[in-house]
Amino acid sequence: MASLPRSRCLFSPSALQVIPRSRTQASSCARSFATTIDPSQSSTSQSAKPRTSFSDKLNAGPSFNDFVSPNAPLSPAEAYEIKTATVGPEGRKKTITRLPEWLKTPIPVNSNYKKIKQDLRGLNLHTVCEEAKCPNISDCWGGSNKSAATATIMLMGDTCTRGCRFCSVKTSKAPPPLDPHEPENTAEALKRWGLGYVVLTSVDRDDLADGGARHFAETIMKIKQKAPQMLVEALTGDYAGDMEMVKLVALSGLDVYAHNIETVEALTPSVRDRRAKFRQSLDVLKMAKETRPELVTKTSIMLGLGETEEQLWHALKELRKNNVDVVTFGQYMRPTKRHMAVHEYVTPDVFELWRQRALDMGFLYCASGPLVRSSYKAGEAFIENVLKKRAAKRNEMVGSQMVEESKTA
Repeated sequence: MASLPRSRCLFSPSALQVIPRSRTQASSCARSFATTIDPSQSSTSQSAKPRTSFSDKLNAGPSFNDFVSPNAPLSPAEAYEIKTATVGPEGRKKTITRLPEWLKTPIPVNSNYKKIKQDLRGLNLHTVCEEAKCPNISDCWGGSNKSAATATIMLMGDTCTRGCRFCSVKTSKAPPPLDPHEPENTAEALKRWGLGYVVLTSVDRDDLADGGARHFAETIMKIKQKAPQMLVEALTGDYAGDMEMVKLVALSGLDVYAHNIETVEALTPSVRDRRAKFRQSLDVLKMAKETRPELVTKTSIMLGLGETEEQLWHALKELRKNNVDVVTFGQYMRPTKRHMAVHEYVTPDVFELWRQRALDMGFLYCASGPLVRSSYKAGEAFIENVLKKRAAKRNEMVGSQMVEESKTA
């Protein structure tokens, strides 16, 4: 038999009949596309899909309502929300608490601020505004003119013999000796500034026999000699409980005697230096008032250290028992990591509550707010007006007495 061509052999009818097609196999196999999703697995795959960083940022950003009404008032929960942030390199990240919005202040860049700083350095004077890192320095030093500025002069150097856990002032057991020219220089500087109200304070000098009381008193007397109309507030230490030194300063001619109890009695041992005691501070304020009843006595309390309402009520009652006229409340702010941590950021509403409570208890004045400090500009303005009114009333009484005497004569 002659051989057929290969192509003809493969496609001949006989050859096609030999290899039948299996329809059953074709019907049993369902052809699918590569992108087809199995319905049974759709829910599992969607739930396991990881969130992207873009969607996280989008969800954490402003909402649609923020764009529609950006100036709408915030609810208290939104306004006082404490925000956190994650910082640090990979593997060593940690969560930190951001400073609340109501505690943020502008960086001082005002030309008046720079001028005051130059004046202080030129006269070798120190201020508690700088040494204690006060958050109000831009407000107090950055006014429109120097006469409107307020600076708290720190006497007896910039080094303290005590080490309170909240304070950023330098400490040493043996600070440098006192500058004998400081009283004169301070009085001259304040006379040039033309201030109506000045606050003097000092570091604690337990290394001195009198605690620096005579140096403090001499400075006040020099100021009153050069600027008799200037009102002087003295924020003093406790002089290790020596009440004779308290009397010496109270009789030096000052107008306001201030001494800070800093915190409630229960927290005093853990917050202040072991040589500073709550009862001792109360005795200082009491003695100043007894020595000169016309003096305005003043103290300050920090909030956010872990104090309770009952402890604060107790502190205020003790202050009123000792006839303290003025009290201020401010937020404790940690100066550095070496100092005690902030226990709580107290909201402005709570500060306002304690201001009202203090006034209801009979205090002459109370400044209360997150950024309020013992030497607070607004408080000084109020006390200045009170003292001027008292002086005017005394002058009026003296004048009326002289008239009566002239009539009888």
